Amino acid sequence: MKFDYLRVAQSSVDIGDPHICSDSLNRNSIINAVYEPLIKRGKLGYFFPVLAQSWSIEPDGLTWLFKIRDNVHFHNGKSLTARDIVASMKRIIDPSLGGAFGTQGVYASYIGDAAFSAPRTETFQIKTNEPMADLLDLLSEMPIAPEDELDKLPNEYIGTGPYLVGSRRRGELVLELNRRYWGKTGFADEVAFFEVPDSKVRSEMVLDRDVNIGALIGINDTGLHRDSDRTLVKSLESSLCIIFMMNAQEGVCKDKRVRQALNYGLDIAEVIKEVKQGAATRLNGYLTPHHFGYNPDTRPYPYDPDHAKSLLAETGYVDGLKLTIDLPTRMPDEALLLGEMMKTYYAKIGVDVELVSYSDRPAYAEMVRAKQIHDLCCFDSSPLSTFRVLREKIHSGFKGPWWEGYSNPVVDRLIDEAQKTFETEKREKIYQQVFQLIRDDAPWLFLYRPTYYWAVSKELRDWRPASTGLLTLAE
Repeated sequence: MKFDYLRVAQSSVDIGDPHICSDSLNRNSIINAVYEPLIKRGKLGYFFPVLAQSWSIEPDGLTWLFKIRDNVHFHNGKSLTARDIVASMKRIIDPSLGGAFGTQGVYASYIGDAAFSAPRTETFQIKTNEPMADLLDLLSEMPIAPEDELDKLPNEYIGTGPYLVGSRRRGELVLELNRRYWGKTGFADEVAFFEVPDSKVRSEMVLDRDVNIGALIGINDTGLHRDSDRTLVKSLESSLCIIFMMNAQEGVCKDKRVRQALNYGLDIAEVIKEVKQGAATRLNGYLTPHHFGYNPDTRPYPYDPDHAKSLLAETGYVDGLKLTIDLPTRMPDEALLLGEMMKTYYAKIGVDVELVSYSDRPAYAEMVRAKQIHDLCCFDSSPLSTFRVLREKIHSGFKGPWWEGYSNPVVDRLIDEAQKTFETEKREKIYQQVFQLIRDDAPWLFLYRPTYYWAVSKELRDWRPASTGLLTLAE
C-alpha cells in the first residue's frame, strides 16, 4: 500500500506530552508514528528490537545493557546516541511531569530509583534496585526524544519514527513522511488527522470520501457501510477490560463471598447485548487473550442468581444488603447504563443499589486513586502490561494507584516470584496461576472487553489496525 495522502478522522488529535503515561489510542496512534521506544511487544511475552538492536541482562538480574541501532537519525538530523535515551528516561520519571487521569508517577514507581547511564555512545545501561523480569514491558511504552530538544516538549515534537509532525492547528494535525527513516517506510507521503468527536460523523466522512479512515466508530455506525461499494469496516476484539473495582478495604465487599455473589448475580451476556449491542466479549478474569499470562482455561462467572443469593445468605445478609456504586459519565461512556442494569439485576438477589454519578472524569480518576470510592466504582483496565496491572491494581504490598484494598498473600507472593523469574515460559505459568486466583477472589466485577471498529475506504482493504488497537501507518 502506498498513498500520496491519507486522511484520518478520530475523536481527538491532541498529543500532549509524549512522556506522560497514557493508554489513549487516539493520542498513542500519533505518537507511535512520530516516536519510537527501544523495543516493542511481539508475540506474548516476547519483544522485538526497534532503537535497540540487541540487549542482555547481567547475572545479577539488575543490570540491563542495550546496544543502540546504528545510523538512526532524529527528525532534526541529529544522530541517536545512548545519551538521548538516558535523558529521555530521566524525563519520563521526573515527578514534575504530571500525568493523565491519575497516571502521574506511574513509571517512577517502577524505575524512579534506577540508575541510567551511557557507558559508550552506542550502549545504554539501566540498573534497577530489584529484579524486574518484565522491565521490557515498561520500556516498550517509553518514547525516545533528543536530549537537546527535551526542553521544547510538549510544544515541538522530534522523534525517530516514520513520520514527522508537520502543520498543526486546532482540531487538525498533519504528519509528513520521514524520508530518512531507518526502517520500513510509511504508507503515505502525508497523513492528516482531523478531530471529529461524533462517531457517526466520522463514519459518514468515510462514506463521503472526506477521509480514508474513521477511527473507533460505534457499533451502530457500522451499518452505514453494509451496502456500500466504497467502504469497509475493520474490527478488533480489544485488550480493554471494562470492570467495576470493589472496595475491599471497608464495607460489604471486604467479604469474598459478597464479591463473588455480585459476579454471579449479573447476566453479562444480556449486559453485552443491551449496552454494547453485542459488540463485546465477556471477561473470564482480569486480563484478555492479548495479555501475557492470560489463562484460557479459566471459566467466566456464569449467571446464577440462586447461587448469588446463597452466598449472600452465608454472609448473614438474609434480608439483603445495600450498595453504593460510583459511575463516571464517560470513559467508559456506557457507565450510567451499566449502573442501571446492575441496579435491576441486583434487586433480584436482594441487593438495593444507590447510583452516584460524576461528570468530572479527571476528578473521578483522582478519587479512585485516593481510594475514596463507595462499594464499587466503574473503571477500565487499559494497560497491555500484565506486570503493570498487577502492581498498580492487585498487589497489596505496593498499594498501587488503582488498588482498592484487595489482599491475598498467595497472590502477592506469586507476583513477587514472577518479578524475579526471567525465563518467559516459567513466568507465564506463574501469571496463569495468579489469573485463576484473582478470578476466584473476585476483587473486580468482570464485565467485558469491547470490540473496536474502523470505517475505511476500499483502497485500504488490506489495512489492519495493530493488535493493540493503534493505527498502523507504516509497513
